[in-house]
Amino acid sequence: MIRKLIRKVLELPSGMAKRRNKPHVLPLAQHGIHRDQLSHAALKVTSKLQEAGFAAFVVGGAVRDLLIGAVPKDFDVATNATPEQVHHLFRRSRIIGKRFRIVHVMVGPETIEVTTFRGGGIDDFNETGRIMADNTFGSQEEDAHRRDFTVNALFYDPHSETIIDYHQGVKDLHARRLVMIGQATRRYQEDPVRMLRAVRLAAKLGFEIDEDTRKPIRSHAHLLKKEPPARLFDEMLKLLMSGHAYACLKKLRDEGLSRGVFPLLDAVMDEGGEDTFLQLALESTDSRIHAEKPVSVGFLLATLLWRQVHRHWQQHLAEGEKPVHALLLAIADVESEQDNDFAIPRRFSTTMREIWTLQARFDSRTGQRPYRFLEQPRFRAAFDFFALRAEVGEVPTTLVQWWDDFQHGEHDEREALIAAARQDGTGEAEAVKKRRRRRSPRRRAPADSAGESQ
Repeated sequence: MIRKLIRKVLELPSGMAKRRNKPHVLPLAQHGIHRDQLSHAALKVTSKLQEAGFAAFVVGGAVRDLLIGAVPKDFDVATNATPEQVHHLFRRSRIIGKRFRIVHVMVGPETIEVTTFRGGGIDDFNETGRIMADNTFGSQEEDAHRRDFTVNALFYDPHSETIIDYHQGVKDLHARRLVMIGQATRRYQEDPVRMLRAVRLAAKLGFEIDEDTRKPIRSHAHLLKKEPPARLFDEMLKLLMSGHAYACLKKLRDEGLSRGVFPLLDAVMDEGGEDTFLQLALESTDSRIHAEKPVSVGFLLATLLWRQVHRHWQQHLAEGEKPVHALLLAIADVESEQDNDFAIPRRFSTTMREIWTLQARFDSRTGQRPYRFLEQPRFRAAFDFFALRAEVGEVPTTLVQWWDDFQHGEHDEREALIAAARQDGTGEAEAVKKRRRRRSPRRRAPADSAGESQ
């Protein structure tokens, strides 16, 4: 009781206190994870470290995922070997990071992230309590206290096939509960991004955030504004690429993180109500991630802001602007609304803008325009985006089918499609407008001459 009172007065996280916990060791019969469920690279790295006399464990998310029957996307290893010792042991490895040094060990196509057990003696904080340097090494117990959530502080020994649990993480896992190790307020001050991780993990795993872990989030959300924009952008991508993107966005709003943290998402969050197009796009992204298919970040970002672009586009069309010019004006409107302090990397913003711009070209189906459109590098991404728009009723599904047939058809089939498009109202109107534009200069010339002569 006295120890708890002192810790509360000093605002020390319980995980950082000078205390000894006897870990709970679970044998194979209790947890059911066999060593052959690990990747070849994870087994090789842990085995080589142990053969060299070091302790080595698979740790964190991989153990958590295996316990709930999911397939880990990667494997991390924790050891008592220093980064230099790990680097010396593995020829294909490199030490990265300054604030938090880790070693990347390459085994075939796989990269294993190896961290040295972290100690509790941290004395490099900024004025808000954020950790600025963290290369103090310690014991496995200290390392367990330093980790964020109890379900991420599980160590698996491939040699003995046992799990070492210092914080009842397995119990929390079975209860589907996300619990911060230590005092949540202090842990969020040490690293504000932990609030985003709590939201992402809860949405991804379908867990409830423990009340003591959840309560400080809303009042400490402002700390995230001081994080580097590049780091926040990376965290936003992790949310969107988690395989549970829409659930993550809703969880952000629920926990009070929907304003000011991600300027890119502010417009999306402010809209309110259900965004059917966005939900459909994110569900499509989730499906591709679950199927281990590639996902275009530029395409994903384009879906986030499309509702705003589309609204401005319709406004400019109503004002009499031509479709292409109206769309360009709409894109400029939305981009100007974004926070200038939060710049999307050019490699993503270029793709996003091209996908939007090409939407105005799907109405052009006569002459050589469809052939030239197919040659556009972003045609396929623009078409997939166009197909999503059709699913929510923005554009006719018959138009999507026409372009699907055209891009997969032979030359004669394509010519027949163009001829059919010329006969419908849109194609005929385009042809008339084109002929009028060509004849109009010749018509005006005599009148102008006559006017001058008078």
